[in-house]
Amino acid sequence: MAFADPSTYSGNNGDGSILGRFVEKEYGHIFEFSKNPDLTLFPKAHGGKNVEYPHLVWVGGKGSGRPHRWARVGKTVVHIVTDETTEGYVIEKWNIKEHCLYK
Repeated sequence: MAFADPSTYSGNNGDGSILGRFVEKEYGHIFEFSKNPDLTLFPKAHGGKNVEYPHLVWVGGKGSGRPHRWARVGKTVVHIVTDETTEGYVIEKWNIKEHCLYK
């Protein structure tokens, strides 16, 4: 399970931006997601015009280098930026289950 940074939780200096969690279907990994504080635009995984990526999916701890990824989390699908190459960003479409909102 990849937990969000403690600064996203409510109380004790947290900003309350945590939104929920989901399970990635293919491998069964659990991820938490929070609000993205910045306006971030990318195309969806299948291409097309840029859309807002309003979420951060937390993928690792503070020592992991990049603990979160920009994402657009829906009820059954997540469009997520998984990498940055010299040719641009790599955006994947993940099928998800057990989408749960905390609030």
